[in-house]
Amino acid sequence: MSATLILASSSRYRRELLERLRIPFQTDAAGLDESRRPGEKPGQLVARLAREKALQVAERHPNALVIGADQIAVCEDEILGKPGTAARNIAQLQRASGRALTFLTAVCLLHSHERRREEHVDETVVRFRQLSEAEISRYVELERPYDCAGGFKCEGLGIALFERIESNDPTSLIGLPLIWVCGALRRAGVDLP
Repeated sequence: MSATLILASSSRYRRELLERLRIPFQTDAAGLDESRRPGEKPGQLVARLAREKALQVAERHPNALVIGADQIAVCEDEILGKPGTAARNIAQLQRASGRALTFLTAVCLLHSHERRREEHVDETVVRFRQLSEAEISRYVELERPYDCAGGFKCEGLGIALFERIESNDPTSLIGLPLIWVCGALRRAGVDLP
């Protein structure tokens, strides 16, 4: 691969996932307005944001492979973002208790030098067990997952909150579906094990 690989993200979770592949890359975050457009469905929103992140970063790096990604959590047609605070985190987990959340993780690999792209949206369903107020409070106090869509970290203590996770790619829930990313990078000429 002669082109530089760039992850269009400031997410430490996505950076850590991509580091698993042991290939050189840089990070450069896009500065997008991530507001939902009127009538935009959750899948359309997440795909658009991943694409726009890749396109914006590619403008600054004209001879690069750029990975843009975005993730949202959906509970009964309501989009749950990153809670940001303990109070909102607790409210999100109360809403999720005993329910299923669907996580949509979108990725766009943009070949800026060839003007082509590949896109993918991965779906993961997380089924929460019935959670008590005390369990939720303890969890939020211990893990403080305020920067995570849905308000938990499945790779940490959050695993104790679930009945099951239904996924084709376990890394998708963390923020970057590496199985798809590996295939897309191979198709772009990147040597992976």
